[in-house]
Formats: sequence, C-alpha cells, structure tokens
Amino acid sequence: MNTAPIAPPASLQRSKRFANLALILALCTWVVLMVVAKLLPDYVWLIHILMLAAEAGVVGGLADWYAITVLFRNPFGKIPMPKFLLDHTEIIPRNKARIAESMGRFVQENFLSPQVVKKSLQSTDLSLAMGQWLAKAENNRQVTQVIQHSVPKIFEFVGQEQIGHFIQNNSVQWVRNTQVNTLASEMLRAVLENDFHQDVLQRGLDLAHGWVTSHPQQTRELTQTLFKELGVWKLAKGASWIGIDVQKRTIDSLVERVESMLADPQHPWRQKIEYIAQQWMLDLADSSSAASERLNRNKNALLDSPQVLSFISGAVVILCDAIKADLLKADSGIAENLRIALQQVGENMISNIAVRELLNQQMSTMAVSLSDQYSEKVILFISERIHEWDSSEMINKIEHEVGGDLHMIRVNGVVVGAFIGLVLGVIRALVDLAF
Repeated sequence: MNTAPIAPPASLQRSKRFANLALILALCTWVVLMVVAKLLPDYVWLIHILMLAAEAGVVGGLADWYAITVLFRNPFGKIPMPKFLLDHTEIIPRNKARIAESMGRFVQENFLSPQVVKKSLQSTDLSLAMGQWLAKAENNRQVTQVIQHSVPKIFEFVGQEQIGHFIQNNSVQWVRNTQVNTLASEMLRAVLENDFHQDVLQRGLDLAHGWVTSHPQQTRELTQTLFKELGVWKLAKGASWIGIDVQKRTIDSLVERVESMLADPQHPWRQKIEYIAQQWMLDLADSSSAASERLNRNKNALLDSPQVLSFISGAVVILCDAIKADLLKADSGIAENLRIALQQVGENMISNIAVRELLNQQMSTMAVSLSDQYSEKVILFISERIHEWDSSEMINKIEHEVGGDLHMIRVNGVVVGAFIGLVLGVIRALVDLAF
C-alpha cells in the first residue's frame, strides 16, 4: 500500500543536523590543524596531538554514519563495490522476512507461551481486580449504559420476529434432544437432598391455613362447589336437616389436619409426600420406566403442537418488545436492576475468596488453552503484517521512532573517536620525548 511520505519529526531533524555539524567540525579542525602545523613548526608536537584527535573524530563519525546507514540503505549508490560489502548493506530491508519471523517468535516465547501465560496469571488475582472494577459505581454504570444503548439497536437490526424464531427453533431442538426425565429426576434429587420440599410444603400449608381461617365464606362456597362436582351435595344438604353440618365438619377436619401437619415435621402425610417424591425421582432416573416414557411422550406431543410453537414465538416477541421499551426509558428498571446486580457481583467477588480462587483457576486454564491453540496463529498474523509492509515505509517508521538516537550515536562516534585520538597522540608524544 503506497502512502505519502511522512515528514520526519523535529527531534530527528535536530539530531541529524547535530551529527552532521559534529562531523564537519571535526573535519574542519583537522584541515585547519594541518595548515597551522606548517605555519607554527615550533609547536608541531602539540598540533600533531590535536590533529590525531581530530582525525580519530572524523574516522569515528564516518564509521558510525556508515554503520547506521547500511542498516536501512546502500550508501554506495551505483558505485561498483565488492560483493561482500554490498551484501551487508540494506540490512533491515534484506532481512525483513527473518525479522518478521523473529518478532513473531519473540512475542510467542515471551508473551503467549502457555508457561508464560500461566506464570503471569498465577501471580495476578484477576477476579479480585475484576470485582473491584465492577464494584465501583462509575464502572458498573458505564457497563449498564453500553448494554442499555446496544440491546435496543440489536433488536432493531435483527428484528424481534427473527429473534423469536431463532429462540423457538433452538430451544425446541434443545428440549427435543434432552431427556427431560433425567433432568426432572436431578431436580427432585436436589430438592430432596437439600430439604427444599419441606420449606415449600411448610410455606404452602401456612398459606392454606391462613386463607381458610381468614376467608370462611369463600371456603364454604369452595366446599359447596366441590361437593357438587363430586355429586354428594344433596347428601350433605340432607344431612344438614338432621343437624349435621357436613361442610363445617369437612372444613374443620381439613384445618385440623393442616394444623397437625404444621406442628409435626414427622407427620405421616409429610412422610407420605416425601416417599412419593422419592419414588418419582427413582422412576424418572430410569429412562425405560413408564413414568419416564410418559413424560418424554408428553414432551414431544407438546413440541409438535403448532399452538405451543406459536405461543413460544409470540411470547419471545412480547418479551423483546417489553425489554426494548424499558431500556429506552431514561429511568429504565431493567438497566437499574442490571447495574445493582453487576455491583453486587463485584462486591461478592471481593468478599468471597473461594469464588475468586475458582474463577482465577478457570480463567487461567482458559487462557493457557487459548495461548496453546492460537499462539501460532498470532505469530503467523504478525509475520504476514510485517511482510506486507513496504520496505521504504518500514524504514521511515523505524527512523521516525529511533532515528534520533541513531544519529546521536554518530555524535558519540566523533566525541569518543576524538578522545581516543587525543590519548593516542599524547602517548605517541611521550614515546617520542622519551626516545
């Protein structure tokens, strides 16, 4: 890709001018000292020392200029030169492929290898950092705002009907492929092993007892309807003629039985309910049992019903419309509940060490697995990008980034060369003086 050349930064131009001035200064000093040596023969020994320093400065500056130049281009141009010299010019453009591969390998070995990733994550509590970030009001509010603005746009882009069909097709397929008897059996097992059924039964009995005692008229009407459905209403009404209130006795007996179940956790009816639940759990765990086959058969019949499928699609569309309408409000209840939930998640992650350790372990395992699977692809991506770079563009990029420091090396070459030349000149003068 051809791009217009980018003007070099001011620091690079300044360093380049400084390096050129240092080399010119050393060269001019050398020339002037040669003239002065002819004019002042009595001080030739001192002038020779300074000349040697100037010469060394020129040599050092030119050598560093050559070394820096051959990194990027051929300083000889079209001048015929030995092949061994030409082969060691334009070092970066000539070795672009090797540089690309080396950079990819460097990234892999130092950043993406499973060992490095695992070691880095072991010394970092990512879940704690994530929890602290989510616990801050400005952060969880920002995440909520992104979701609040994005979800309605997603609904508009995809369309509620398409979302409804997608959820319908995938949920129906998932349910069709799922043995619901096993799922129901495991749910019953979880309820029974954690005594959730006792809490539910206790709550249900409390509600039933409270409703019956606080709504006597409605209770009598309900029992009257029940007697009529059972065909015993005339019998109950006839018994009332001889002073027997069958309705009242039935209600009192029911209330008494409920109260006895409330007072006695080991009540036979409670044990009977638990026994029936245990039997259901065992029957549903066996896929060949009559209960499992009946449950799966009823499931498939529901899934094949057009009315059920239409209901699912319609329910999803209605739900999407409701979510979208709420999220578009400035005081969206869903958004506020989501923000509170995110904040609570962050606070729970901070306070719960066991959860953090589990999350860190899972994230570390996932990151190591991803680095093992995709590190080679990252290397290939980096190498391909570098291969695609135009050589002149790549040189410009490198020069813009480090060119200033490279040209300061030329200045150092002049100064260091001059100092070395000065030391050598003094040594030579001392040797001449001694001998």
